[in-house]
Amino acid sequence: MDSNQLLEQLNDAMANCIHQVHQSLVQISNGRGAGAGTIWHSDGLILTNAHVVRGHSHLNATLPDGWTLPTRVLAYDEALDLAALSVDAHDLPTIELGDSRQLKPGQWVMAVGHPWGVAGAVTSGVVIGIGANLPEMEQMQPGREWIALSLHMRPGHSGGPLVDAAGRLVGINTMITGPDVGFAIPVQVVKAFLKEQVGPKVEVVAV
Repeated sequence: MDSNQLLEQLNDAMANCIHQVHQSLVQISNGRGAGAGTIWHSDGLILTNAHVVRGHSHLNATLPDGWTLPTRVLAYDEALDLAALSVDAHDLPTIELGDSRQLKPGQWVMAVGHPWGVAGAVTSGVVIGIGANLPEMEQMQPGREWIALSLHMRPGHSGGPLVDAAGRLVGINTMITGPDVGFAIPVQVVKAFLKEQVGPKVEVVAV
């Protein structure tokens, strides 16, 4: 197999991977703007950032099939920048979980969301670092775990999935600190948040 064929196969594999991720990607509208969300459980549980829903009493979620449903907040943590939402829907497509603890600097990842209103847009790059001792974040929130990323996130990626090369969820996009530096909340932190705030039955995603 020559290099062109290998590259074509790689491109097809990545496109198929993102197609699967799109099945669990939602858009969260708060009346003044929109962010992204990730379907965590097939019975209508959605994960997003707290700052996407902060101060908004009327929220809607547009599902991958185009349906828009009213949304209620189940759990909210300002410090973690996480919110769990619920919609009245069942048998929704979910996303496979990865293990953020296994990430290494240089590993390829992709952030999916709706930057500037562009639905389902993807940006890719590599992991800079992971853990609770990242110098850039120690002064802001010491002790917090982060995934630092070298990729081009924009407003609207917030709350969307960060996935590895196999399309597995490894984090929730949360913020940018420069043109090509972003941060995500590790999926292990998300699982602990759900277990504590919502209940142990939703700690593990339904696949």
